[in-house]
Amino acid sequence: MIYCVIPRELEAELFDKMVDYYRDNPNVTVIVDRREGPDRRAGKAPGGKRILRDRRRARIPGTFPDTDAS
Repeated sequence: MIYCVIPRELEAELFDKMVDYYRDNPNVTVIVDRREGPDRRAGKAPGGKRILRDRRRARIPGTFPDTDAS
């Protein structure tokens, strides 16, 4: 499911156009942003508990890529 979120300020001019545009696509739902209050992410450090890992396959020990000595 894909949501096409429209800001409240643009609801009058965009909502009907977007509903009509995505009418034939059952995977898209057009909604108006109804959130109120401040952004909860504001002032927080990005990342948190997330760990960035290198997922590349390790090279077999004792092998090296071929290089030209010329």
